[in-house]
Amino acid sequence: MNNTMLAAIAESAQAPLVVRSIDRPVPARGQVLVRVHAAGLNPLDGKIAAGAAAHARQALPAVLGLDLAGTVVELGAGVENFAPGDEVFGMAGGIGGAQGSMADYIAVDARLIAPKPRQLSMREAAAVPLVFITAWEGLVDRANVRAGQRVLVHGGAGGVGQMVVQLARARGAEVYATGSAASLDFIRALGATAIDYQNEVVEDYVERYTAGEGFDIVYDTVGGTTLDAAFRSVKSYTGHVLSCLGWGQHSLAPLSFKGATYSGIFTLLPLLSGRGREHHGAILREAAALADAGQLSIRMDPQRYGLNAANEALRQVVQGGGQGKTVIELLAGLSADPA
Repeated sequence: MNNTMLAAIAESAQAPLVVRSIDRPVPARGQVLVRVHAAGLNPLDGKIAAGAAAHARQALPAVLGLDLAGTVVELGAGVENFAPGDEVFGMAGGIGGAQGSMADYIAVDARLIAPKPRQLSMREAAAVPLVFITAWEGLVDRANVRAGQRVLVHGGAGGVGQMVVQLARARGAEVYATGSAASLDFIRALGATAIDYQNEVVEDYVERYTAGEGFDIVYDTVGGTTLDAAFRSVKSYTGHVLSCLGWGQHSLAPLSFKGATYSGIFTLLPLLSGRGREHHGAILREAAALADAGQLSIRMDPQRYGLNAANEALRQVVQGGGQGKTVIELLAGLSADPA
């Protein structure tokens, strides 16, 4: 095996990514070396490239990319649950000083990955990890979503939002989701009742769908004033608000006067702290089971990108102009020559 590989590197803040040859990593104890077939991109990758994501602790220059799908090619010492040739997926790099997935190979902690869903392509599987883990940590780990509950998802057509909708439905909840007029048909196709947030105020849809009681679980994937709206729409006493973007300054009074609860979701924590990594692998096995049972899919942007188009792909993610998740394919016949 060649001891070098191609990778897309953010060399300095706000500079274009550069595709060049670097040393291929060697798996350390507890790691596996994965031949990357596809690298899923997320808005955080754009923030890191812009030098605007201090919470990700990823100093530049760095190889970007948190999500991946690929094939195990080599095992580090102590790894017993994977073998060369296994197809895997995971959120396993790109922050905290670790190499990202926008490269031919990546050495990853074996606890962070899981067998790839059989019913998803490598491209689709690479789009799932971060958004599904974020959905699960809120809905299941914090709120214990279950049958008989009403769940409201703010931003139901987004990456995390579509996972929240599908996961809540798979666990028997009745699901409602807000979106813009252009996204309502997609939200309905996921099986949720669609709410046009631009044309209906919180109190109106709370009255219409819950007889004024409020929703059992409200998952905010948007942040800002949308989180404030979530506090106003949750059920008294037993209601639970979740947010993966609760980073601003908010008044807790509307939530407190309802006697309801709030949980913040910070999906990166196991990668940054080293604690709880096994749980991420377990969550991804749940994702694979749902996908293989036909209960989980992911909307992909129809535009296809090779490594040589990394800047274009990242621009698409940052500007939010795509029609689904953006993925870079490294083993799909797309050119990977440096631009």
